[in-house]
Amino acid sequence: MPAQPPRSLRELAAARALPDHQVMDAPTLDWIAGNPPPPTADTPALTTDEILLLRPDASWFTSRDQADGLHGISHGARTCVLAFLLARAYRLDRAHTAALCTAAAVHDCRRHDDRADPEHGQRAATWFTEHAEMVLSAVGQEVSAELRADVAAAIAVHNRPYDAFAPGQRDAYQHAPHLTDLLKAADCLDRYRLPLSRWWPNTTHLRLTIPAWLSPFAHGLVVHSERARLDGASHHDAVTHALTTLTR
Repeated sequence: MPAQPPRSLRELAAARALPDHQVMDAPTLDWIAGNPPPPTADTPALTTDEILLLRPDASWFTSRDQADGLHGISHGARTCVLAFLLARAYRLDRAHTAALCTAAAVHDCRRHDDRADPEHGQRAATWFTEHAEMVLSAVGQEVSAELRADVAAAIAVHNRPYDAFAPGQRDAYQHAPHLTDLLKAADCLDRYRLPLSRWWPNTTHLRLTIPAWLSPFAHGLVVHSERARLDGASHHDAVTHALTTLTR
């Protein structure tokens, strides 16, 4: 009897049998591509060169499996792109934009697996605090000591509901609420990579309004970058290809 092909992420999700480490596959991506959000007519003119793309390094992750998986390098890079576009929509200054995009690039780097892993935000925040100089040098950004603390605070709670913040986290959130709000929104927008639509972006959990054009853009960013990855491109080249495809 011929060996059965491995089940897709979508099939595994439907069977509640997802593995600890999850990597995109062609059937799942075909389904994602075939179910885009409604298009909008107000997409602004964008050029690739104006968008900040920070790529997390594979060595920042807890394992190579995590670096290559659904919460890995490509997710961090896409979240950075979406954070940059949200920062521009909300008129953040240059310093806060650099802080937000840095948080987006590293927010999931200390995951142990691709399941819920509820403590991964705090682990990533602690790791960033300990390695901030190395990270900022690698991504070519300047973030002040005060803003580094705000970056860590946003990373620590990016995966927590607002009503689940600990008292200290609520205090830190009040110091720079826009960083947490925008990081949560950017992370939410990249949920189109997940294999069930009930896990896709749910903006009712956010505290800000996402521009309507960003949802189809985020969907396209997933589809084009993950397609390029399946065709053999590196994470950075795949996201760059997606940006080139979606911009002018």
